[in-house]
Amino acid sequence: MRERLFFILFCLLFFIQPCLAIKIGLETDVNRTYIGASTKAEIIDCKTNKLIFIMDEMKGYEFKPHRGIIAIKVDGEYKKIDSNKIVIKPEENGFVSAKRKWYRGHFQLINSGEGLTVINDIPLELYLQGVVPSEMPSSWEHDAHKAQAIAARSYAIANLGKRAKHGYDLKDTPEDQAYGGATAETTQTNDAVAETSGLVLIYDGQIIPAYYSASAGGQTKSASQVWTKDLAYTKAVPSFDDGIKKNGHGVGMSQYGANNLAKKGYNAYQILKYFYANTKFAKINTEYYK
Repeated sequence: MRERLFFILFCLLFFIQPCLAIKIGLETDVNRTYIGASTKAEIIDCKTNKLIFIMDEMKGYEFKPHRGIIAIKVDGEYKKIDSNKIVIKPEENGFVSAKRKWYRGHFQLINSGEGLTVINDIPLELYLQGVVPSEMPSSWEHDAHKAQAIAARSYAIANLGKRAKHGYDLKDTPEDQAYGGATAETTQTNDAVAETSGLVLIYDGQIIPAYYSASAGGQTKSASQVWTKDLAYTKAVPSFDDGIKKNGHGVGMSQYGANNLAKKGYNAYQILKYFYANTKFAKINTEYYK
């Protein structure tokens, strides 16, 4: 009840209507990639929207760039796909595999001229299910997971288009946010995403890129101390991760600090208000991110 009252006190409702899904770069300009699906999957030409090929379930296929288009290896032979951009769509509730992991959503393959780029096109909330357990151990406190989900959602939306020159929004690495797809998901972290569905942090009416790092070594830093630019919502505060070696830029939320605060009884909203000064909570319309 106390958590609910605290949340109502600080939550504002906003409805934002930008893009339909988030695009995550799994591989960029590689000379080949291996992709499969848990169900039958359609390969569709992005330019004509025509069906090109149907992949068998639980069977891996090799794809590679070929003279400006894409080739797929079928039964030991390469077959040319007369397109430089395709979509792989599994059947309903199917998963796509790449990099030895399973992913929700669809895949795009693009021959950029420099190699193949592999993109996971996925609804925002399902993307976050693969981020939270990749960024924070699933054994940690539930309110730390909820704080992580809100911070990660805010970061993702604020950085849409960051990697547009490659055809996607964010990388799947800690350079943006670690993302392990469906393979990384756990029940506890999925619950944290669901319980905070659509919640973001805003400052001055804008969703903030809620920077965070593993640990700040006892004291967080303001953005101006690290990147020479000032952000009004990042202040140097005790990070509650004393005794843990600094790991990361130290701006915004310390993940270890968030977990330690959760152990002390702080809820996710109190944790976020502590690490991100002068911010408020808002709720996006998640229907626009599907």
